[in-house]
Amino acid sequence: MKPLRAAWKLLRALTHALAGYWTIRTLFPRLTPAEREQRVEAWSRQLLACLDITLEVRGSPCAQGPVLLVANHISWLDIAVMHAARYCRFVSKADVKQWPLIGTLATGVGTLYIERESRRDAMRVVHHMAERLRAGDVVAVFPEGTTSDGIALLPFHANLIQAAISAEAPAQPVALQFLDSATGQRSAAPCYIGDDTLLGSIWRTLTAPGITAVVTFGAPQQAQGRDRRGWAHSLRDDVAALRERGPHR
Repeated sequence: MKPLRAAWKLLRALTHALAGYWTIRTLFPRLTPAEREQRVEAWSRQLLACLDITLEVRGSPCAQGPVLLVANHISWLDIAVMHAARYCRFVSKADVKQWPLIGTLATGVGTLYIERESRRDAMRVVHHMAERLRAGDVVAVFPEGTTSDGIALLPFHANLIQAAISAEAPAQPVALQFLDSATGQRSAAPCYIGDDTLLGSIWRTLTAPGITAVVTFGAPQQAQGRDRRGWAHSLRDDVAALRERGPHR
């Protein structure tokens, strides 16, 4: 029965994704930015429901921009989970743009892409991020640069943090976790690391028992004279502290 339930969840999710694609292509051009944000947030919550993933938001997401959300990175689900908790414009690795359907959806909701191997491209993205922050946007980054196993944090790259310093915008630490809904313990099902394939990670998520995605928002903070490296190190400590508190109910 488990494969049948997984196939049913996959069918629901694909149908929902296609509906999102249709919305982006046909309705988004006629909607205001606020209406688009509401649609994205609602669509993301519905996607999680299709996958039998419960969303739990802890702390207070920012009411409005400008703010740079700084989060750890575990899964291909992270973007949908964060959108469900609070709409934001993501900075993501360029590979995501090529993912079937997911890439189209990510592009449609305003994702900014970066070629991580190119220093020149990183400078371009930082400049664009600072522009969007000055315009009042909520921008989100995964400064680890890649997904981790959800247990230990990787070092935070500081380059993208410069955008908040340049725009004199606050940063808000955000901790992501995936828990087994029954036990409250960490679930490795949604992880996408090492030799994992995207399809393999998706199928593992579909066949897992109920999963709870926990998004924990810390307090927004200003740079207060810190350079990007010092601020990145401090934000990493804050995310780690939020994760330590996360599993306890």
